[in-house]
Amino acid sequence: MVNQAGREIPDEILRLYGKTGYQGMHYRDHVPYKKAAPVVRSVNDPQHKKLVGSIREALELCGVRDGMYFGFHHHFRDGDYIINMVMEEVAAMGIKDITICASSMGAAHDPVDSLIDRGVVSSIQSSGVRGKIGEAISYGKLARPAVIRSHGGRVRAIEEGDIHLDIAFIGAPTSDEYGNARALGGKSDCGVLSYSMVDAKYADKVVVITDCLVPFPNVPASISMTDVDYVVQVEEIGNPRKIVSNVIRVTKDVRELMMAEYCAKLIAESPYFRNGFSFQTGGGGAALAVTGLLHPIMKQRNIRMGFAIGGIMQAMCDLMDAGLIDKIVDAQVFDAGAIEHIRTNPNHIEISTSEYANPMNKGAYVNKLDFVILGALEVDTRFNVNVVTGSDGIVRGAPGGHPDTAAGAKCSIVVAPLIRSRIPTIVDEVLTVTTPGEAIDIVVTDYGIAINPRRQDLISVYRNSGLPLRTIEELRDIAYSITGKPTPVLFDDRVVAVVESRDGTILDVIRRVQKSAKTR
Repeated sequence: MVNQAGREIPDEILRLYGKTGYQGMHYRDHVPYKKAAPVVRSVNDPQHKKLVGSIREALELCGVRDGMYFGFHHHFRDGDYIINMVMEEVAAMGIKDITICASSMGAAHDPVDSLIDRGVVSSIQSSGVRGKIGEAISYGKLARPAVIRSHGGRVRAIEEGDIHLDIAFIGAPTSDEYGNARALGGKSDCGVLSYSMVDAKYADKVVVITDCLVPFPNVPASISMTDVDYVVQVEEIGNPRKIVSNVIRVTKDVRELMMAEYCAKLIAESPYFRNGFSFQTGGGGAALAVTGLLHPIMKQRNIRMGFAIGGIMQAMCDLMDAGLIDKIVDAQVFDAGAIEHIRTNPNHIEISTSEYANPMNKGAYVNKLDFVILGALEVDTRFNVNVVTGSDGIVRGAPGGHPDTAAGAKCSIVVAPLIRSRIPTIVDEVLTVTTPGEAIDIVVTDYGIAINPRRQDLISVYRNSGLPLRTIEELRDIAYSITGKPTPVLFDDRVVAVVESRDGTILDVIRRVQKSAKTR
């Protein structure tokens, strides 16, 4: 079938997953469903001990076997040690055919590539994939197609039962011996444990792995003892210095700062910019720079932000400390300054990823967003956005909260340079749709700004703004006039990954890259 994003989804994929193609952002609104439930074995014996001596012992007690689904979180990003520690032990035990269901995976998890070769790992389900794992997916090394979901889509899949986690492994900066786990304290602070909350609630078995055991009770707990089966103490669970990556950076680039200024002006002249407005920014230098640029505008107009969500960095915390934000609701912390801020400021609070972005609960924070600033690898003339596959067709990105916030926000703004390394960003058709065009309102480039024709209200607002407004087709033509039309990437027919819409319908598929393929 051809879905509403204009992508052709093979019938065999729809049959394999029991899904339909993407039917629009509101296709499943108000559709009732029964939440899934884990198997729970009660603990009534006050002498029962949850603290065990090793990851191997925990695996044995959890009844590890071939074909299981494992849950992991990524709050340490490139500093994460948990996935590798667990999977190395699984491999040593001779276990095969494991599906890793992580909230995201990156270069820190490159060692998993060799476990794919050995049949220990047969599939990946994640909200992001980079490094060798992305290459393994793209070249068809997995026994079964990978499944890529947004952050909200992952929570929805677990709560709805599309994913049933046999064992969840939660890296916790601190835990007591009974499993009360927190994101703060010890030597591996990560700020919040939002991504792992759904794993703890829905997995049959839950193992907390910590490098800092503290006295009972370790409260207030992000992960409650009522959901934890076993606790393991190890030497190190992660490297907090690697929380910040190249995707999450403050820019000094003149071109990116110019685009950030365009974004700030778009916000300032919008009808949604009023006292109590809400805001989120995604990764990428230009997107993150907008936060700092809003500071003088808000101060001059005496406008306060009601709440900010994210992905939180020091710049957002600085706005709160200047009296310009009432609440920060946090599902992921991006730097050390934000970790310290959530520790000390009672108006900076941790929320679950379900509260943040699940489209199939009774209302998520993203639904209350006024503005979101997002990045992109590609945008096409239907305003579809690709943030997963690079210009060579290799999986090397993450939808993360991109589709969730774009769908929820009153004004979603994508910011990207028109050209990167002589590769056009605005194209006829993106390689992979990760956020459908109906969710994108404005595209900001260094050569001009395109507003989605669906938003005639915004076109009217900005018509006399002095901003360099163009059509999306005009931006594409400018890009092609500089770079030429890109050479198509060579794929074969085998589907190596499925991109799910946040509601569980199939948004797109990714096919195997031919190794002789050239960069577009």
